[in-house]
Amino acid sequence: MARKIKIPNENLKRFARTTQKRKRDIRNKRKYYLIVCEGEATEPNYFESLKQDLPKGVLTAYQIEIQGTGRNTQSLLDEALRLKNVYEKNSTRKIDKLWVVFDKDSFSAQDFNGAIQRCNSSEIGCAWSNEAFELWYLLHFQYYENAMSRRVYKNMIEGHLKPILGEDFRYEKNSEQMYSLLKQYGSLENAIRNAKRLAERFQGRQDYANHNPCTMIWQLVEEIFNLELD
Repeated sequence: MARKIKIPNENLKRFARTTQKRKRDIRNKRKYYLIVCEGEATEPNYFESLKQDLPKGVLTAYQIEIQGTGRNTQSLLDEALRLKNVYEKNSTRKIDKLWVVFDKDSFSAQDFNGAIQRCNSSEIGCAWSNEAFELWYLLHFQYYENAMSRRVYKNMIEGHLKPILGEDFRYEKNSEQMYSLLKQYGSLENAIRNAKRLAERFQGRQDYANHNPCTMIWQLVEEIFNLELD
């Protein structure tokens, strides 16, 4: 039987202190992303699932916090800035990047355009959709450029997935499974490519309420997947 080597207590204590210090240093160096969503479940569920697919080491180097608020347009921005201040005050760490996620829905052009312009002037990331977040889901399957109402998104999503999952499939707005379904049966690369193509149609125009269909979710997704490790 091999002789058991006894490690002096002072060495164990020094090792424990070194390990704890290393863990604190890693936490202190982490960059902080705060993503504040209009929806309380749909968008947060999607982004929480997406986080688990990020390249190895990203979630060690970056803390990505996602909040659903039930707020919209200008009130969402107010809430995002309030949450940023709360996080920074309570953690004594700054938010390195603040993003907001919201839809056009039935809100006025003035509110929608104003919220986007306010983000642009404040260097807040703005992942808006016109008319709704579900457009991002549809772009995983196909490119669409004809204006459409958010009321048709549900049937269109089901139209893509029923032939695969069966006629009993129903799209549930707050589903926790949509990211995995899109990953398995759609294509994130196609969604990004299709969304960029839509954005190019409206390039240079600031009448965002008239950019239908269009979504800037791709900017947030692409930025997260391209986060660099030090």
